[in-house]
Parts: sequence; structure tokens; C-alpha cells
Amino acid sequence: MKARIHPASQLVVFRDRAADTAFLTRSTAGSSRTIEWEDGNTYPLIDVEISSASHPFYTGRARVLDSAGRVERFERRYGRTAAARG
Repeated sequence: MKARIHPASQLVVFRDRAADTAFLTRSTAGSSRTIEWEDGNTYPLIDVEISSASHPFYTGRARVLDSAGRVERFERRYGRTAAARG
């Protein structure tokens, strides 16, 4: 690695406000707000709207959209045109 071209990374606490969870990780992002972590040290705090703790895909609450049948439903509503029937 070349010296002085990479941004400085530090330990940062990301807090998911929706799930009321927090996790400590390395990041290049910084913040003027701080929080005392479980280990007794103080780290910058970044609040996020959504994370893997609250995202529907990761929590299993995701809805699966039915893409099959959309064409058939359209054809039932509006019918097929004479040119499309062949």
C-alpha cells in the first residue's frame, strides 16, 4: 500500500434507530457525537435509519412480489389484440 493516500479509519459505533441496536465497526466516517461503548471507551456515534437489524430482507419480513401472472392478468383485463394472437 502506498503511504498517505488512504483515508484514516477508526472505530465507530453505528446505531440503528429503527431496531434500537448498535454495533461497533471500523469506518472512515466520523461524527462530532460520541457514545460510551460496552468496553468503557468512547467512540464517535453515527445514527442510521436502517441496517441489517431492521431491513425487511434480513429480518425475514420481506414480502415476495408475484411477478408471474401479471401478463395473464393484463390479458384478462384488456384482452389480447388480433395482431398479437397470430
